[in-house]
Amino acid sequence: MSPNGSDRSPRRPMRRKLLQALTAGLVLATATGCTWEDFPRLGMPTPTTEEAPRILSLWQGSWAAALAVGVLVWGLILWSAFFHRRSRTKVEVPPQTRYNMPIEALYTVVPLVIVSVLFYFTARDESELLKLDKKPAVTVNVVGFQWSWCFNYVESVDGSTGDAKTAKELDAIPDRYKDQFPANAGGVYDCGTPGTRNEQTNNPGPTLWLPEGQRVRFVLTSRDVIHSFWVVPFLMKQDVIPGHTNAFEVTPNKEGTFLGKCAELCGVDHSRMLFNVKVVSQERYEQHLKDLVKKGQTGYVPAGIAQTDHEKNRETNNL
Repeated sequence: MSPNGSDRSPRRPMRRKLLQALTAGLVLATATGCTWEDFPRLGMPTPTTEEAPRILSLWQGSWAAALAVGVLVWGLILWSAFFHRRSRTKVEVPPQTRYNMPIEALYTVVPLVIVSVLFYFTARDESELLKLDKKPAVTVNVVGFQWSWCFNYVESVDGSTGDAKTAKELDAIPDRYKDQFPANAGGVYDCGTPGTRNEQTNNPGPTLWLPEGQRVRFVLTSRDVIHSFWVVPFLMKQDVIPGHTNAFEVTPNKEGTFLGKCAELCGVDHSRMLFNVKVVSQERYEQHLKDLVKKGQTGYVPAGIAQTDHEKNRETNNL
């Protein structure tokens, strides 16, 4: 009892102030109308494709949700530690409560809501990011192998004869991708080794050239083990699996030379599986393909291990 005879504890105003401060903090953390450009990138590089801001926004939103939950949990811990600590003048045992149904329901429902919301936004963005156009402007077959990369440009280039749809080197690629290859695409290729260097930056690995502003499809195949194709500022990566073909599309919107690497531990020289991506104008891209023809790098290199029967059955059953 307080000196003036009132039963009201002097701690209650402090409790109210703390709860008000926590509420205000949560509102500030979650209710601001910031875009990905206004919010910190939180370790992510600057996006260089039209699709990358969607990935960055999901990353930032996940951090905001984690921060809100963290502030709430830390606040409750501090509130309990400071305002429910044992009194120095009282030695009696506080009331013992075996269970509290509303609280138990709360800490069961709230995590389910949080996970459901994160799952919804992740599934929504994943569906958009993995959509494939019927006719992408550019198609590149990325071939991963120990310990570097090859790039088959599925293009119709003067001086290169043949057809990507019937090329034996591309037999490992399923028909659902080959049916969308350009007609009479004789193609050109470029291969690297761990010792290959980019002429402009001197960064290790072969260089993949892409045109700015054009939708590019990457068809990913492997010759040996699982690799992972990751262009760092694209904020997008996908596994390169033997016997299973993956594909995704991006639209580069910024010229420059960017770093790429294998993001899957694939063996002893995994750290040397580096490459570069050079985004240029359409004219420079077409000139690069002609330069590959002049070097004699026409046709295609073997794409990798053929699609397994198990994978063929899976695709047939999903049609």
